[in-house]
Amino acid sequence: MPKTLFKVDLTKSMDQQELPGHNRWHPDIPAVVSVNPGDVFRIECKDWTDGQIKDNDDPKDVEEVDLTVVHVLSGPIWVNGAQPGDILVVDLLDIGALQGDEWGFTGIFAKENGGGFLTDHTPKRLKPSGIFKAFIPLLATFQGCALLALLTLA
Repeated sequence: MPKTLFKVDLTKSMDQQELPGHNRWHPDIPAVVSVNPGDVFRIECKDWTDGQIKDNDDPKDVEEVDLTVVHVLSGPIWVNGAQPGDILVVDLLDIGALQGDEWGFTGIFAKENGGGFLTDHTPKRLKPSGIFKAFIPLLATFQGCALLALLTLA
């Protein structure tokens, strides 16, 4: 197995990790690790809410999510030799859930808590959740979007 450069403890918030992550892209955020072109490595990530959404069918956590701490990201990761403006090619060798945390969710926020483009059809909060295997077809459907997000991460 490749070396894990960014490890997360799912019981801790992102700012309490051994290597704290961040929640936005900005050139002033310093890299926490560096890699060489061609290196194979592993990066662990938390969900975008920093663990605020729990593995249950109660949508109360979606209603009460603190949107000031969302979009947690692992990294940044410096690629040695890369210069601003360079286009980097990243090969994703494996994507999966962390052992013991094989579930996923999607949420629709109520109008009172951020809303979204579906609030005209579903004005109340909603949270379908389930085991990770149930979401594999969904990941395949949106693979281009998922890869875009992960490629941006590297």
